[in-house]
Parts: sequence; C-alpha cells; structure tokens
Amino acid sequence: MGEIIANFLALLQRSPLGETMRSAHYLYPAVEATHILGIALLVGPAFTFDARMLGVGHRAISATTAARCLLPVSHIGFAIAAITGVALLSAQANVVAGAGSAPWKFGLLILAGLNVAVFHHGIYRRVDEWADAAVPPVAARAGAAISLLAWTGVIIAGRLLAYT
Repeated sequence: MGEIIANFLALLQRSPLGETMRSAHYLYPAVEATHILGIALLVGPAFTFDARMLGVGHRAISATTAARCLLPVSHIGFAIAAITGVALLSAQANVVAGAGSAPWKFGLLILAGLNVAVFHHGIYRRVDEWADAAVPPVAARAGAAISLLAWTGVIIAGRLLAYT
C-alpha cells in the first residue's frame, strides 16, 4: 500500500469520525444497516436499468423513461452508501485496507464509477436514436453487463472484508 494511502487511512482512523464510530455503542451497527439500505437503493434500480439496457422489458418502457425513473433513486443510494461507507471505514481503516478483498472492492468501485461516466458521456448521449429499440446498441449492452458484474463484485468483496 502506498505511503500516501497509508497516511490517509491512519488520519481517517484517528479522526473524530473514527473515534466516534468506535466509541458510540450502537452507532456502528446503525451506520452499517444504513449502508446496506443505501446499497439496496443503489443496486436495485441500477440492476433494473441494466436489465432494460440488455433488452428486458423493451416493449413496456423506453430506455429514457427507465433512466428517468430509476437512476435518481440509484444516485440517492450511492450517496448514502458512500457517506456511510467512509464512516464505516473510519472505524478501522488500517484493518479494512489490509483485508485481502479490499483491493477488489475498491478496484471494482472505480470500475463501476468509470463505467457510469463512459456510459453517460458516451452511448447514452445518443439515446434518442435507440430509446425504444428492442436491442440497444452493443455499447449500451456492454455497459450494462459491466455494471452488473462490477456492482455484484463490489457487494461480494464488501462482504468478504470481514473474513479476509
């Protein structure tokens, strides 16, 4: 682990947030439960949107309607998961960072984020051309597949943090 990252993690763990997360009796489990709810709000709508990009429900809902209805909920879930994730990490940052699944979780989080950026600044800019298509363009389907795999990996690696 790089020295800059190690220093950041030590600072985070020694921060008032880290101290509070470790010392307040029921705070950690409450934040953890909120983190799980945030993940559900993030991944549920994202997976549903990804399924639409893969052609599921193409007759029932356009890609733009799916995006308009699902992605704002996913964004709220991401904000909740990110905030609570930092709080959880602060409680024992060095231990978490040393877990074998930590590089996988954080690497897959980066992949998922890059995938979102590429999708929305790439193929989705021309969504009006294919919004009602039974089979969206290959780039949209590839982005959906990457999203499904990346977020599934993030969840699995996150659960493994406690065991590796």
